[in-house]
Amino acid sequence: MAILKVANLNKRFGKKEVLKAVSFEVNEGEILAFIGPNGAGKTTTIKCILGLQKINGGEITINGFDIKKDFVRAITRVGAIVEAPDVYMYLSGMDNLRLQASLYKNITDEEIYRVIKLVGLENRINDKVSKYSLGMRQRLGIAIALINNPNLLILDEPTNGLDPEGIKDLRELLINLAKQRVGILISSHNLSELESFCNKVCIISNGSIIKESSIDTLKNLSEVKYRIKIDDTKKLTKLKLEGIKVIDNNYFEVYKDEDCISEFIRVLVNNKIDIYEVIKESLTLEEAFINIAGGKNV
Repeated sequence: MAILKVANLNKRFGKKEVLKAVSFEVNEGEILAFIGPNGAGKTTTIKCILGLQKINGGEITINGFDIKKDFVRAITRVGAIVEAPDVYMYLSGMDNLRLQASLYKNITDEEIYRVIKLVGLENRINDKVSKYSLGMRQRLGIAIALINNPNLLILDEPTNGLDPEGIKDLRELLINLAKQRVGILISSHNLSELESFCNKVCIISNGSIIKESSIDTLKNLSEVKYRIKIDDTKKLTKLKLEGIKVIDNNYFEVYKDEDCISEFIRVLVNNKIDIYEVIKESLTLEEAFINIAGGKNV
């Protein structure tokens, strides 16, 4: 079941069209990686979903409610962090959470302590936020986003400032939330980390969606990477082969369709290059993204 539906979303700033017919969905229990180059429209899309930017065309529905017609009911079960946690530095972490909880009905202290434990702030929750590290403020922001027990969680660069242990904790938290049928939309430049826990990816470039699929499908759509061991990679220079990446004196990598790799190997053999290994390797999410996005980095 789709919790979030974005259909033909358009957004302009003056005469500049920054979002063009953007469409995608987030389903129950799904963790969607929303990725694209800088300036592609990721944060603008998220702000439109949350009602922080006016949309010029298209439709956004959350839990079946249109945000233009019934915004309050649409946003009631949404938790979000956009760009950076919005917290009061002169208050304690607990005071920030209680202030946020007061905006909703019937959120008990038990519920507040539940999210504190989820994000691992039990030992510092009564300290002023001004004494928190960037990573701790990020954890507090996630706790605030979870305070209303949302079934849709939207996170824009949530790993900023987190140390490796904090990233691991966040990953485990999001996986557990997904098991509880929470739909999660997460935007991040850390593709290797997204690959470890997201099950779906949506790529945006120049304000348009260019691919939406499972991560496994995305990686299989691209050319395959082969790692090849030969007697001497210096011999490759005279062949002027395209798309190869020399690693050392014996190993190099090449991206080829399965239909083309046998012909590629034949060229090597015909040029008296001894081949010792040909290993087919899975592409990383980042490699698949760069192939599909035309060489643009996230």
